[in-house]
This record gives sequence, structure tokens and C-alpha cells, in this order.
Amino acid sequence: MALRLLCLVMCLVFFPLNAQSIPAQRDLSNTIRTLYHTTELRNSIDYAVLHKAVTGYYTLKKRGALKNDQVLTIIDYNKPSNKKRLFVIDVNRNRLLTSSLVAHGKNSGKSRAVRFSNVPGSFKSSLGFFVTDRTYQGKHGYSLRLRGMERGINDNALMRNIVIHGADYVSRDFIRKHGRLGRSHGCPALPFSQYRQVIDLIKDGSCLFIHHAENSYTGNSALFNTDLVRNNPA
Repeated sequence: MALRLLCLVMCLVFFPLNAQSIPAQRDLSNTIRTLYHTTELRNSIDYAVLHKAVTGYYTLKKRGALKNDQVLTIIDYNKPSNKKRLFVIDVNRNRLLTSSLVAHGKNSGKSRAVRFSNVPGSFKSSLGFFVTDRTYQGKHGYSLRLRGMERGINDNALMRNIVIHGADYVSRDFIRKHGRLGRSHGCPALPFSQYRQVIDLIKDGSCLFIHHAENSYTGNSALFNTDLVRNNPA
């Protein structure tokens, strides 16, 4: 019995339970505010967007869905495509690791994404929470698969081949010529200068949140309609 107790104590010391790193419901808003007050984040991301992203991140973490829970990635499609709108956050150290331009689907809009879909062949971006999957070499080179975590909202992502990859139409040069980025078939495409760095930071089971202030998504997302949200208003 003494040996079993010693083994249990050692496991808790060296391999603490995930739940210990998840803030209690009453502390979630304080956790988000602390993260938001990091200068780089405050100057890049709206508080309401960060609140949604962190809430969903912790919901997925509690479900055991995140193999890589060190980082949280946010894509804010409220911003126009000539602005940086992808942000990779180290949630343990409260810091922004990198930010990037990112394209949206060609049928989602021109300079701004305004229409979204989960339908194969729509060539539109999808909203909501994703978990990053494995990398592979495809027609776009080094790419990262995405698994949609919300039924009816983005759960066709694997079937639609919605992946993160590099593209030549995602660059400052393209913006100077056209006033906006080029567009994908629904993938969040990144600049060739950054896509490998971003993929390597977020691959293998991290949380990605793609945001737009679309009422139908916010109302239908099960990841927002949780006790975490009800007890922690923004």
C-alpha cells in the first residue's frame, strides 16, 4: 500500500492532471483578461474574439481533444485580407508567438470574408473550432490537415480538404498590386515566407479558432453554450 501511495504521489508531481491547469469557471474571465493585457495581443485581437477563442480552447481541453495544448491559434475574418488576421498564442506564457496574413475562400468574399459554408465544393471558408491534424506533402507542398470540431458548422473540413498551406497569392506584393490577397478554395492559405513556421508551431492536435461576427454561428456553437460561457460573461 505504501509503495502504491508513493507511486501515486510521484505521478502527480511529474505528470500533473490536465484539470489542474484548467482555471475554475469563476476564474476564466480573469485568465482571459490577463492574456488580453499582453501588449501584442491587445494591439492585435479584439477582447470579444479572444474571449470566445479561449473559452472554446478550455472546453476542448477539458474534453481531452487537444494533444498539443501549448498554443491557441486565432483567425479573425472580421479583418480585411490586407491585414494580418492569424495569431498564434502561447497560452502558458501569455505571449504572441507569431502573426500572419491569411487568405479566405474565393466564394466567401473579395477583400473581406462575409459568407461561410460547411458544404463540399462551396469554395467558402468555414468558421468555428478546429483541431490541427497531421502534416503531409500534397499539391500545395507541406500542408496541415484540419479537423472541424462543430457538427454542421465545420465537421466536413477533412472531406473538403480544408488545410493550411502556403500560396503565392498571400503576400504583400499581391496586396500592392490588387489591394487585397488572392483567395483559396476554402483553405486558410498563408504566405510562403511563414507557412512552415506556423504549421510547425501548431501541428499535431492544437486548437484553431476561425472567427467572424456572424450571428448564426455564435448562436449555434455548442462550444459557446457551455457552463464556462454562462458563468463567465465578457
